Amino acid sequence: MSELLSKATELDAADPLAALRSRFVLDDVVYLDGNSLGALPAGVAERLQDVVRREWGELRIRSWDESGWWTAPERIGDRIAPLVGAAPGQVVVGDSTSVNVFKALVAAVRIAREGDGAVERDEILVDATTFPTDGYIAESAARMTGCALRPVRPEEVPAALGPRTAAVLLNHVDYRSGRLFDLPGLTAAVHAVGAVAVWDLCHSAGALPVELDAHGVDLAVGCTYKFLNGGPGAPAYLYVRHGLQERFDTPLPGWNSHVEPFGMRPGYTPAAGAVRGRVGTPEILSLLALDAALDVWEGVDIAAVRRKSLALTDFFLECVARYVPEGAVECVTPLAHEERGSQIALRHERAGEVMRALTARGVVGDFRHPDVLRFGFTPLYVGFADTERAARTLAETLPA
Repeated sequence: MSELLSKATELDAADPLAALRSRFVLDDVVYLDGNSLGALPAGVAERLQDVVRREWGELRIRSWDESGWWTAPERIGDRIAPLVGAAPGQVVVGDSTSVNVFKALVAAVRIAREGDGAVERDEILVDATTFPTDGYIAESAARMTGCALRPVRPEEVPAALGPRTAAVLLNHVDYRSGRLFDLPGLTAAVHAVGAVAVWDLCHSAGALPVELDAHGVDLAVGCTYKFLNGGPGAPAYLYVRHGLQERFDTPLPGWNSHVEPFGMRPGYTPAAGAVRGRVGTPEILSLLALDAALDVWEGVDIAAVRRKSLALTDFFLECVARYVPEGAVECVTPLAHEERGSQIALRHERAGEVMRALTARGVVGDFRHPDVLRFGFTPLYVGFADTERAARTLAETLPA
C-alpha cells in the first residue's frame, strides 16, 4: 500500500492540472460521480446571487437586453464550442438532452430525405445499448417520420447501414461501461450511404477531445451537468454543422427561433443559423449558472485533460489489481485507451450494496442496475491520491 501511496503523491506533484482543484467547492469526500453530476465550481454561487438580486431583482425585464439574457443561448453555446471541437455559431444551449435528441433526430431524417428522391429513406438506426431515454425518443421520432426503428450495437452499424438509412443516433461513450466509440469512423460510414449522423456527447464533452468539425459530424447533443459542471438540471446543447443550418427543419418551431420573435406572426419563418435550435423562453437562472461554471475551463487544454483522464483510470485499475482479491470484481471498461472514456465500470453481484457502503465511507461513485459500479474521473478536480484511496476503500468494503 505504501508503494502506491508514494506513487500517487509523486503523480499529484507532477500533475499540471492539479491547481484546477481550487476552482471547485470540495470536501474530504473522494468524488467519482462527476459523470453523473459535476462538482460545484467556486464562482457559481456568487454569480447566481448577483443574477437573482440585481439582474432579476433590480433590473427585472431590462435584463433581457442590458444583462444579455436574450443572447445567452448562443453566447454560452460559443463557450462550449471549443470543448467539442466546433467553430463559433454552431452550438445553442437550451432545453434538455432528451428534447434536443428529438429535435436533432427528426431534423436528421428530414435532411436525409432532401437527397436523391429515388431512394426511400425510411429507417433510423439507434444504439441498442443506449441510455433508455435516447431509445424512447428514437422510437417516437421514427413513428413521427414514418420510419422503421432498428436497434444495433455501435460496432454493428457499418454492416447495418444501407440505402434506406435516414439517420443514425449514437453515443460517443457508453454510459454503463465507459466504452469510447469510433466517432470519426462511424460518422464516415454513415455519410458513405447518404445518411445523417446524430451523436450524443453526454459522457465525452469535457472529458476528452471530440472534434465535431474536424470529423464532419452533422448534429450532436449533450448535457452540461456532468463533466461540464453546470449544475443539476442545467440546460443541454445542440450542435448543428454550419453546412446544414439552412436545412435544419426543427420539429419544435417556437417563437424564440422565429426570424422575428417579437413580430408575433401566425406563420413560422425560422431564423438563420444555430438559433433555429431554440424553442421557448431560455432557462435564465440555470443558463447563467452554467455560464459561470464554464469559467473553470479558462486556459485549460482539453488534450491535457484527456491525458490525465487516461492516467487516472490506468492508475485506478493498477490499484484495484493490487488491493482487490483476484476475481472479486470484473472490469467491463475497455483497457485500450482508444476505446475508453473517463470512467471505470466494475461488475459485482452486490454492486448496489457495495456502492452504498463506499459512499458511507467517503468514496462517492454510482451504481447501474443490475451489477455495475461506476467510477467517473473528472480530471479537473480528481487527483491520484483520491484514486488510490478509492481503490483501497473498495477493497476494504467488498463483502468477504
